[in-house]
Amino acid sequence: MKYVCLVYGEEKDLYALTAERGAKLNADSLAYDRTLDQQGKLIVAEALQSVSSARTVRRRGGKRLVLDGPFAETKEQLLGFIMVEAGTLDEALDIAAGIPLAEIGTVEVRAVYDIPGS
Repeated sequence: MKYVCLVYGEEKDLYALTAERGAKLNADSLAYDRTLDQQGKLIVAEALQSVSSARTVRRRGGKRLVLDGPFAETKEQLLGFIMVEAGTLDEALDIAAGIPLAEIGTVEVRAVYDIPGS
């Protein structure tokens, strides 16, 4: 089953990292992605640009409405995601626990919905 690990944290915590700590976090994240890929579990992993570059789109009455920023004001922001293949939810949770950003943020794990008939 496919699972998405949504990585949340406070951008200010990332900006507060020393250059060395930031470089180590990036290296650790890439190494973890490579490990998952070698195990055949990684589907895709991406870090996201700053929430300040985000736009929210809605369609109401057939018209597109675009707003700056995320939909909801929250303390934590979506920093990135990893989609993995895991046999069970427990395996997906173990994978999520290994994500380096889990040390300073939160990882939400959600199964991918299979649309019937697709």
